[in-house]
Amino acid sequence: MGTSDQLSGSIEHGFLPVDDGHRLYWEEFGSPDGIPALHLHGGPGGTLGSSGYRHRWDLSRTRLIGFEQRGCGRSSPSASDPNVPAEHFTTQKLIEDIEVLRKDRGIDHWILNGVSWGSTLALAYAQAHPERVRGIVLFAVTTTSREEVQWITETVGRIFPEAWERLSSFARAYVPEYGSDNLSLVEAYSLLLSCPDAQLRDDASLEWALWEDTHISLGAQEVIRDPRWSDPTFRRCMTRLTTHFWAHAGFSQPPLLELIDRVKHLPAIFIHGRNDVSSPASTAWNLHQRWPGSELIICEGDAHGGTSMVERWSQANTKMLDLSS
Repeated sequence: MGTSDQLSGSIEHGFLPVDDGHRLYWEEFGSPDGIPALHLHGGPGGTLGSSGYRHRWDLSRTRLIGFEQRGCGRSSPSASDPNVPAEHFTTQKLIEDIEVLRKDRGIDHWILNGVSWGSTLALAYAQAHPERVRGIVLFAVTTTSREEVQWITETVGRIFPEAWERLSSFARAYVPEYGSDNLSLVEAYSLLLSCPDAQLRDDASLEWALWEDTHISLGAQEVIRDPRWSDPTFRRCMTRLTTHFWAHAGFSQPPLLELIDRVKHLPAIFIHGRNDVSSPASTAWNLHQRWPGSELIICEGDAHGGTSMVERWSQANTKMLDLSS
């Protein structure tokens, strides 16, 4: 376990053993006597980065905890290693990991803060353990439904036909079953990113990363490349886990929207960008419509993130602290 001398600004950080031989990296900021809050990063396959999420909270009032989901970032083993079984990575296992972390940190219940894929995980955890949740703030809302996955992996190709043709042509070249009624594009890439051929895995990872950058760059003069892809371990982890979870619609059956009754008594704030092509605003809208008392904030001009969204995120977290006091 480390201290603030080793990780700037944190109270402490460390590694927590969970099942299947995994160890989770976790970190804690703020006041030990503050209201507990859990940050859930995006992906699937993302990381906490430089822990910038902590700046979205009043740390004098918050006991803020973040962790890197199994297989991601500093958690080990890395999902970039094809020898780590895909069966280790399901939403249910991530929910169980969160419960192990909650008990280890001695927390009874906490505010959930989910970003992008983290919003899917926040909803899934809250539905499994509503008694452990004080409230929920979601940023760039996703539920990873089959419809959402279909949109981002197939339908968006109508906006970016050249990029989608490149992505699908690669799959057709190496996965003969792709194109049948039983195998989708994301399923084909999930197979490629777990195949025994290291060069093919890496080539598929590069193709998927380019597709991610393309649709995120809607409105830009040219594709904006994510600098994180230059780290092969991050790229292989992110692309493998993204396609794996998407191929299984986030392992949520029934879909999360059908289980809102379990959590609709909780305060909830949803923040979304009007121009988010990766996750259309209809996802946040549908969630809001099914959740009486929830608050939906649509930021005009922002996409899957943006200055206005970040500002409203900070405000939403402060409001949730007030509601939890």
